[in-house]
Parts: sequence; C-alpha cells; structure tokens
Amino acid sequence: MQKVAVIGAGTMGNGIAHVFAQHGFAVHLVDVSQQALDKALDTIIRNLNRQLSKESITEADKQQTISNLHTFTSLAAGVQNVDLVVEAATENVELKLKIFRELDEHTGPDVILASNTSSISITKIAAVTQKPGKVIGMHFMNPVPVMKLVEIINGYATEKSVTEHITELSKKLGKVPSVANDYPGFIANRILMPMINEAIYTLYEGVGGVEEIDTVMKLGMAHPMGPLQLADFIGLDVCLSILNVLYDGFGNQKYAPCPLLVNMVTAGYLGAKSGEGFYKYTAGSKDLVVSERFL
Repeated sequence: MQKVAVIGAGTMGNGIAHVFAQHGFAVHLVDVSQQALDKALDTIIRNLNRQLSKESITEADKQQTISNLHTFTSLAAGVQNVDLVVEAATENVELKLKIFRELDEHTGPDVILASNTSSISITKIAAVTQKPGKVIGMHFMNPVPVMKLVEIINGYATEKSVTEHITELSKKLGKVPSVANDYPGFIANRILMPMINEAIYTLYEGVGGVEEIDTVMKLGMAHPMGPLQLADFIGLDVCLSILNVLYDGFGNQKYAPCPLLVNMVTAGYLGAKSGEGFYKYTAGSKDLVVSERFL
C-alpha cells in the first residue's frame, strides 16, 4: 500500500492526512472546497512545526511529510490509482452514502474503502457499494497526530483479510488498533456518549455545576478532561447526533439525549467550535471559563 486518499479536509481529515503522510504514504487530500484544502495544509504545517519544536521530528521529516501531500477538489481525480480511501466527511448519513456511491464508481474492486465515522453503521454504508467486503470503519480519535487509538469496525460483510490489513496498517502508523463489530456507537461512543449525556443530565437537574461535575470526574476518576469540557471539544452537535443514532438503534430510553443538550444545539451553542458551550472560548486564551449561562 503506497497511496491513500482522504476525503474531507476538516479537523479529522487533515489529521488523518498528516499521519499517513508522516509515515511515508503519498496522500491525496480531497475536498470540494479549495479554501478548506488550503486551510488544512496550513493546519498540518502548523502541527508539524509544533512537533519540530518538541524535537519529535526533524526538519527533513517535516519537508518529506509536506511533499507527500497532494490536494484535489475532484473526488474522481483524487482517488485514481490509490490503494485505500479514508472518508472523513461530516457525520451525516446521506452525505456519507453519497460519497461511498461515488467512491464505488471511481475505484477498482480491490481498493479498500474506510470510513472515519464515529457512529454510522458500516454495514449500511457498505450496502450502497458493489464491494461491501472491502468496506470497513477506521475511526481515528481527535487530535489524530496525538491520539493513539484507531477503532476498527467490521461491517457485516467485511472480509477478514481486510480487517487484518487495516489492523496492521494502523500499527504502521504508530497507532493501537481495537476491533469492534458494527452495532450502534461501536465501542467508544456506546460507552462515552451515555456518560456525557448523564453528566449533562446531572447539570440539567441541578445536582452540580459545570466545574464541579468536571472536577469530580477528573480528580475522582482520573479522567484527563471532564465530560462537559470533552463534550464541548467534540462538538455538542456531534454528541447529539451520536446519541440519536444510539437511541434510534437500540430504542432504549437510557440513550435519549438530555433536553438541555437539544436546546443548546438548537440555539447554536456547540462548544469550542462556536465559541461557547458549557464553557466560553476566547481566541488565544487557554483559560477554562464556565459559560455565564451556568453560573
């Protein structure tokens, strides 16, 4: 495997492209927006400079990584002659199905098609292609260059050889693979999202404040980040979307999103990316400031 296409130049896409390029792969980064591609390259270079300052890479490593990156605004052109495609578009079912239909049309029968989805069924995605055995989940964690885990998800039809190949590939990227089967939320979000939702309910019902809830989980349970801060970091809209997948998939009330979460997303308070969620975020500041709405 020499060439990899990454579909989507957002936070996850540029991180995935960074990691593959740093490990010697020719990477085709594909997005419909040239502006998004330019921003992604700027982000990758900034992150490489951070690695350089920490002496985890050399200047030669940095330049080689940059030279391995190639951008495309055409999906058909971007996936030509690649061995693997990793889709990292927005967590939207219809969008992902549309992309996989196009990938199926423009790639050969042996090309592995992976999705970075955190919750959408791999079996459902694979079903819109003519090669469901070659479709697999490859769920990286954010920030991709730093986080070690790759959650590998088998669809119902995923070939064993594909799972083995992606497992070994993840190790070559310096990651630790963990294989899951295709049920709502997989492993990571089936466990994480109910915890975040319960933390939001704890705030909603007045059991504790934002800072108190996060402090208990950080100091009492040795979590590096409290669940409310983590929700802000993930994006409250993403949390809501995943909880809806869990609720729809299992039909169990315990996965029903907290009304507070629904209201915050509806009002546009999405966490760090919108500037305010449970905490307020100011450009250039690393201070953790609780939103005035919860004081």
